[in-house]
Amino acid sequence: MSLKERIDQIEQRITEACARSGRDRSEVNVIAVTKYVSLDTTASVLDQGLRHIGENRWQDAQHKWQALGDRGTWHFIGHLQTNKVKDVIDKFQYIHSLDRLSLAKELNKRAAALDLQVSAFMQVNISGEESKYGLPPEQAAEFLKGIADLSHVKVIGLMTMAPYESLAEHTRPVFRGLRQLRDELNRQALTKEPLTELSMGMSNDFEVAVEEGATWVRLGSILVGKEEE
Repeated sequence: MSLKERIDQIEQRITEACARSGRDRSEVNVIAVTKYVSLDTTASVLDQGLRHIGENRWQDAQHKWQALGDRGTWHFIGHLQTNKVKDVIDKFQYIHSLDRLSLAKELNKRAAALDLQVSAFMQVNISGEESKYGLPPEQAAEFLKGIADLSHVKVIGLMTMAPYESLAEHTRPVFRGLRQLRDELNRQALTKEPLTELSMGMSNDFEVAVEEGATWVRLGSILVGKEEE
C-alpha cells in the first residue's frame, strides 16, 4: 500500500470515528511519527500534505529537522531529559511530555532567554503502568498549581499512552480517564485558559481515542511504516 493510500485509509477511519461519536472531523489532528523512518520518507509525508511531524529523540530527529524543519510543525513526543531542552526548545512547537517540575522550569528558562512560549501537554500516566512516564492523575492539579507562575510555558492539554492491547476497545477506559481528568482540571480553573487538547491514540487504538475526545493522534507504523535507515 502506498503512503497516499495509507493516509486516505486513516482519513476515512478518523472520519467514521468522528461520526460515531458526534464529533467534527476538524477537531482531530494527525501527527506523523517518523522516528523509525528515513529523511526521504519524512519528506514524502510532507509532500502528501501532512504538516505535523512527531519525533522522540533529538539525536534521531536532528538531520530531518535540519533538512525539513521549515516545512512542517514539529512535535516532541518522547521523554525529554532536562539536559536536552536546549536542543529542542526553538525547533519543536509542541512538547507532549511535560511530566515534572524540573523540566517545566528548564523549558521556561530556555524559552524566556529566546523570548518564546512553549506549548506543552502534561503527560499523565492514566494506566498506572510502571514502565510508562507521566504524572499520576492525583498529582495533576498540584503540578499545574506549581507551574502557574512560569510565564513561558503554556499547558494546552494532556497526553497519555495506553497499554498495547490486542483489542483496541480495552484501551477505552484510559482515554476516557484522560478526558475526564482534563474536564475536572478545567472545572478547577487551574490554568489561565481552559485545557482544550488531548494527545492520545496511536496506530493500534486511535479510533477509540478519537471516539473518547482525542484532538491529536500520534501515528507511526500504520501511517509511515517502519524501516531501517
